[in-house]
Amino acid sequence: MASLLYRLGKTAYRRWPIFLTAWLVIMVGLGTVAATMSKPMSNAFSIPGIASEKAADLQAELFPTSVNAFDQAGATVVVAAPDGHSLDEPTYRAQVDALVADLGDGPQMPTDPAALPANPVDTAAGMRAQIVGASVEAGMPEAQAEANAAALLPLSPDGRVGLISWNFDVKSPADVEAATQAAVADAMDQARQDGLQVEANGSGLQAQQAGGASELIGVGIALVVLVLTFGSLVAAGLPLLTALVGVGIGALSISAMTAFTDISSSTTGLATMIGLAVGIDYALFILARYRSELDVLGEERRAEAVGRAVGTAGSAVTFAGLTVIIALAALAVVRIPFMTAMGLGAAATVTVAVLVALTLLPALLGLFKSKAFAGRVRRYVPRRDDDGRVLNNGVRWARLVGRAPVITLLVVVAALGALAIPVKGLHLALPSDSTASSDTTARKAADLVTGSFGPGRQAPLLVVVDGRGIAAEDRGAAYGQVTAWASGLDDVANAQVVATNADNSGVQIMVTPQSAGDDARTEDLLTTMRDGQSEIEASTGTTMGVTGLTAIASDVSARLASALPIYLAVVIGLAFLLLTVVFRSILVPLTATFGFLLSVLATLGATVAVFQNGALGLMEGQPIVSFMPIFLIGVVFGLAMDYQVFLVTRIREAHVHGADFRESVVDGFRNSARVVSAAALIMISVFAAFMLSDEAILKSMGFALAAAVFFDAFIVRMTLIPALMYLMGEKAWWLPRWLDRILPNVDIEGESLPAALPVQAVQQADEDAAGSGDADDAELVGVGR
Repeated sequence: MASLLYRLGKTAYRRWPIFLTAWLVIMVGLGTVAATMSKPMSNAFSIPGIASEKAADLQAELFPTSVNAFDQAGATVVVAAPDGHSLDEPTYRAQVDALVADLGDGPQMPTDPAALPANPVDTAAGMRAQIVGASVEAGMPEAQAEANAAALLPLSPDGRVGLISWNFDVKSPADVEAATQAAVADAMDQARQDGLQVEANGSGLQAQQAGGASELIGVGIALVVLVLTFGSLVAAGLPLLTALVGVGIGALSISAMTAFTDISSSTTGLATMIGLAVGIDYALFILARYRSELDVLGEERRAEAVGRAVGTAGSAVTFAGLTVIIALAALAVVRIPFMTAMGLGAAATVTVAVLVALTLLPALLGLFKSKAFAGRVRRYVPRRDDDGRVLNNGVRWARLVGRAPVITLLVVVAALGALAIPVKGLHLALPSDSTASSDTTARKAADLVTGSFGPGRQAPLLVVVDGRGIAAEDRGAAYGQVTAWASGLDDVANAQVVATNADNSGVQIMVTPQSAGDDARTEDLLTTMRDGQSEIEASTGTTMGVTGLTAIASDVSARLASALPIYLAVVIGLAFLLLTVVFRSILVPLTATFGFLLSVLATLGATVAVFQNGALGLMEGQPIVSFMPIFLIGVVFGLAMDYQVFLVTRIREAHVHGADFRESVVDGFRNSARVVSAAALIMISVFAAFMLSDEAILKSMGFALAAAVFFDAFIVRMTLIPALMYLMGEKAWWLPRWLDRILPNVDIEGESLPAALPVQAVQQADEDAAGSGDADDAELVGVGR
C-alpha cells in the first residue's frame, strides 16, 4: 500500500497539469449532467414495513383521494380573543372574517371553495349539528354525542380559541413557497393589530432553512486553526480548497444521479457536512506529513517528500476513509429509505474526499512548489531535545500520561461513565410543534391548542377500517363496534368516525388521546390498540390498521431503536476487522472500540442532561429526536476512527522502526498530536456552529456532535489510548501466528520504505550518482527502488 501510494503521490506532483486537468474535466462533466439532465429530488416519506405505513396503504386503497400524512402541506392558524371574550362576539367575528379573507387570497391555496380557510365559529356550528345528528341516529346517547362533537370542533368550549385549518394546493410541504408563507404571516400580523392573538403551525408553514451559515462559520474557524497550525496562508488554504472541491464533486454527483434514479432531498445535507469535515482532515494530515518530510529531506527534494507523505499519511487516510464509509453505508441496515440515501450519499462524498487528498493535493503542491508554505504569518521553528528530535506539547503530554497510566485510565473511565448516567432516562421522539422553541409561533400555537382543547388534540391516531370482508348490511354495526372499542380504551378522550368512502366499504375513525404525542402514555395507547387489533377484527370481520403522524412517528422511533444494536454490531464488527488488518493487532482495535463506546455513551448522557432534562438552562426539557443516537454513532464512529488511525499509525510506525513501546507512544504524539488537535478543533467548531440555530433539533445535534468530537479526540484518543498503550506495552502488538499468516500486509506505516536520509546525505548521494553517470538513481535514495 505504502509503495503504491508513494508512486501515486510522486506522479501527481510531477505531472500536476494532467491531474488538475482530470479533476477539472470531472467537475465540468458532472456539472453538465447535473445542469442538463438532473431531476427534482424526491420529498416523499415512506418507510416500508412499519405498521403505520401498511395502514396508510390500506387507507389509500379505500380512499384513493387521501394523502399520506407526511405529504400533506397542512396549516393551522390558531386565533384567540382577549381573556374574558369569545370569538362569536360581533367585533371579533368580523376580525376573524377579515383574517380568513386575507388568508384565502394568498397563493397556493386550495381551488375547492369548501377546502379554503373558514371562520371557526361558523364551521363549529355546522359540524356540531352534523356530528350530533349522525351519532344519535346511530344509537349513541345524546350526551356522548355532544362530547364527541366537542372533541372535534375547531372552537374551544369557551369560544375563546378557534382553529383555521387547510391544506395548501401542493404535492408536499417542501413545495410551499416562501412567498406563500410570507402572505400567511402578513395576514396574521394584520389580525394581531386588530387585537386578536394569532399564532400558526403545521407542516406547510415550517420555515425553509436557508442553510450555509453554520458551514461558513465552520470554514472561517477552520481557516484560523489551519493558519495557526502551518503558519502559512497558502498552506492553510490548501485543505480548505481540496475539501470544497471534494464536497462540490460529491454534491454534483448526487444531483447528476437524479437523472437515473430517485434521490431523497435530505441526501445532500449529511454529505456536505461530513465531506467538508473529512476533506479538511485528510488534506491536513497529508500536508502536515509533507512538511515533516521536507524538514528531513530539504526543500530541494519536494517530489520525494510528497511521495513519502502520500505513501505514509495517505495510507492512513485511505483506511480512515474506509472506516467512515463503513459507518455511513451501514445506515442501510436501519431500513429507513431517507437515512439509507443520506448514508450512501455521504459515503460516496467521503470516497471522493479520499481520492482528492491522494491526488489533487499532491498536484496542487506540484503547482505551487516552493510557494506551498508562502504567505507566512509565523515561521515554524520547533524546539528540539538534545538528540535533535522535536520537543513539543504532544511529547510533554505523552510523557505526563506515561508517568501514571493507571490513574489516568481510572479518571477517564470514571469521568465519562459519570457523564453517561443520564442515558438511562433517554426518551426518543420525532420533533413536533410542541417541542419547538417556546418563542416560535409554532410552539405558541401548540400551547394554545393544548390549553384550550387538551394535549391529545394535536396527536390523533387514525384507525382505518376495511369492511369489504363482511355483508353491506352488517358494516354499520361493525364500524360502531370498532368505534366503541376504541372509545373505551384508557387514555382515549374521543373516538369518532370522520370519513366514509363512497360504497361504505371502509371508514376512518379518529381517536384523540388524552395525552400529548410525545407522552409515553400515548405510545402505550398505540401499543394497546395494536395488541387488541386481532381480537376486534375477529369479532367484527373487519380488517384495520392504525396510522397518522403520531403512529408513524412512534413506529419510526421503534424502528430506529430496534436497528441500533444491529447497526452497532455491523459497524463495530467490520471496523474491528479493518483495524486488525491495519495495525496487525487484536488489542489495539479492542481499545479503539472500547474508547468509542465510552465517548458515545458520555455524549448521549450529556445531551440527555442538557436537552431532555434541561440542565444548565440551555434548553427547555424535551425528548431527544429519535434518529439522534444512530446518526451520532455513524458520524462520530467515522471521525473517531480517523483520529485513532492517524495517531496510532504513527505510534506503530515508530515501533516498526525499532523504538520500544514507551518511546513509540511519545514519538507518535510528537508527530501526530498537533494535527489531530487541529483537526478536532476544526470539527468541534463546525458542529458547535449549529447551536446558533433557532431550531431545537439543530441545537441538540450541534451540541452532541461537538461534544462527541471533544470527548473522543481529547479524552479518549489523546488520553485514554496512550494510557492503555503504556499498560499493554509490547503486548499491544500481539497477533496470533495463524492470524498473522492469513492477514494481508497492507503496510500503511511505510515499513517497506527505508527511513528517509537527512538532506546532507541525500545531497552527497546526488553528487555520487551524478559523478557516476547514473543521475536517475539519485531520486531513489532513501526510499528503495
